[in-house]
Amino acid sequence: MPINKACKNGIQRGKDNDPRLFAGNVLWLPVLVFLILLVTGCMDTGGAKEEQPSGDPKAKTINIVISNLGMTFPAGMDENDNRYLNYIEQNTGLDIQVNTPPTEVYNEKLDVIMSSGNLPDMLHTYEPVWFDNYVKQGAFMPLDELIDKYGPHLKEKIPAEVWERVKYGGKIYAVPSLNEVTGVELMYARKDWLDRLGLEPPETLDEYYEVIRAFAQDDPDGNGVQDTIGLIFTSDLGRSSPFFGAFGTQLNDTWFERDGQLVYGSTLPETKEALAFFAKLYSENLLDREFPLNLQNNLFEKIEDGQVGLFSATWYDTRGPIAANMKKDPNAEWIPLEYPIGPGGQKGVYGKDIIRGYNVIPAESKHAAEVIQLLDFIASNYKTLKLGFENEIWWWQDGKIVTDFALHDEHLYRGIYQSLVDVPDELLFKERLDSLGDFNLYDNLQRITPNIMPSAFYGVPTPAMGKYSKKLGTLDDVFTKIIMGLEPLDAFDEYVKQWKEQGGDEITKEVNEWYAKQK
Repeated sequence: MPINKACKNGIQRGKDNDPRLFAGNVLWLPVLVFLILLVTGCMDTGGAKEEQPSGDPKAKTINIVISNLGMTFPAGMDENDNRYLNYIEQNTGLDIQVNTPPTEVYNEKLDVIMSSGNLPDMLHTYEPVWFDNYVKQGAFMPLDELIDKYGPHLKEKIPAEVWERVKYGGKIYAVPSLNEVTGVELMYARKDWLDRLGLEPPETLDEYYEVIRAFAQDDPDGNGVQDTIGLIFTSDLGRSSPFFGAFGTQLNDTWFERDGQLVYGSTLPETKEALAFFAKLYSENLLDREFPLNLQNNLFEKIEDGQVGLFSATWYDTRGPIAANMKKDPNAEWIPLEYPIGPGGQKGVYGKDIIRGYNVIPAESKHAAEVIQLLDFIASNYKTLKLGFENEIWWWQDGKIVTDFALHDEHLYRGIYQSLVDVPDELLFKERLDSLGDFNLYDNLQRITPNIMPSAFYGVPTPAMGKYSKKLGTLDDVFTKIIMGLEPLDAFDEYVKQWKEQGGDEITKEVNEWYAKQK
């Protein structure tokens, strides 16, 4: 049985105080307390049968910087002392020192680390522009020979076209982690509210408007108080993608072809039309007044408490806030909706890039081979790291995976390590999602996929992106001000002008040079 590493070594390994990177989209699930420490914290927990690493003093130590994905650990554990890291160390013979900077400042802390002069053996980034900038500075080592020698499973499981996207000058500079899903958002609504108000599930944008209005003003919960929200977003217009899709555009760094040229979605006239629609909702008190301040936890609380009856859900919200609402209110019934269809017959949602993250090795690292061995092990043992320990967290029964939900949630932190090299497995993916219960997780993803509006640009970041993207990203704060009526709708035209003048035109030129080569 695994023994607490601190007990075996006689000391508790301290947390590294260096900063850590921030992960992008984070899957929200309840994380329960896993009680493994009894009395002194060194007693057998009755868990999986893996042996504890031997503590071989000859084991090579590698230092890695990764995101904790917002996860918490069971009592008595941390990123350097837990069963899944122990499992990895046992099977690789490595001593892995893990540094997880705060997620809130993950990207900023990466820059601090890179300028510190005290570099780890590996860093994981989610930002292609960050990766591109440092590659061009010669900060990372090429990995081709190391992968050929130590990464057979990496070569087997990561498609050739993905490897091409992490090459510079014909050399590979990162081991990519892949996205298992192609899209995230779909519409959900409370059917019991629709039924109470005599409304049909909406399809067109006009029908959506009427449902949003009714959910805000017509007492859909029947409590005699006007305390419900017609539509809810999070800050920076999170959870708005299906409505932008109804106007034929998307934010989220999406590029579209118009008249043979690629144009940036945020600058399209259609984006202005979408902002006008949102401004109308806000002025009529149909859009949550607090949306500019809403974080994910605020969204979850309002859904769970029964204030929200229609919103753009993530595919996993049926196991999160929607499930929490139905548990709190047994009369609540949620159904998926068709994506809103706009005046021009358009609909859709933003897509996820196939690459979700980049594992890079600083040029000065003396343990690059060990890093590739680590990543290759994760790629070849992803089932244990993705599902948890077999015959403890999950098991096969009548040809299907059966999952202990409580233990599954207690062990969610395993994803911190597994996500470093995510390699999609469609069959395992469906079996895993179906085993988690009747939450329609796989069906939700099937609804999203045919409605994705993919970005027409998928190359490596252009030089101008590295130069201007951070500054340009601050300009779209005006979108929220337009919606709230703090700026007139025509402020959008000034935004487009500034975007072009402050680097957007240069980025667009480079993007179209790339596009011409693809043709």
